[in-house]
Amino acid sequence: MTPLLERFPHSMIQAVSIFVNGRARQVGGMTTLGELAAGFGLDPRLLLVELNNETLPRDEWPGRTLQHGDRVEFIRVVAGG
Repeated sequence: MTPLLERFPHSMIQAVSIFVNGRARQVGGMTTLGELAAGFGLDPRLLLVELNNETLPRDEWPGRTLQHGDRVEFIRVVAGG
């Protein structure tokens, strides 16, 4: 099993291949976008997420199950002047 796949509780369910920031990854078939972000240790308050070129509001992450071939982009939000 890949290290990323081991981080998710749904890893015994059929794995799906996705792309995260351009790199191929495998996750459990019932993994949500929220679980993926948490699995990477990312702080959702400082994060913008695109799924298949669509920016998603944070409240949609827990209910959005990843599908084979999905493309996820995690973008850290940095304030400055």
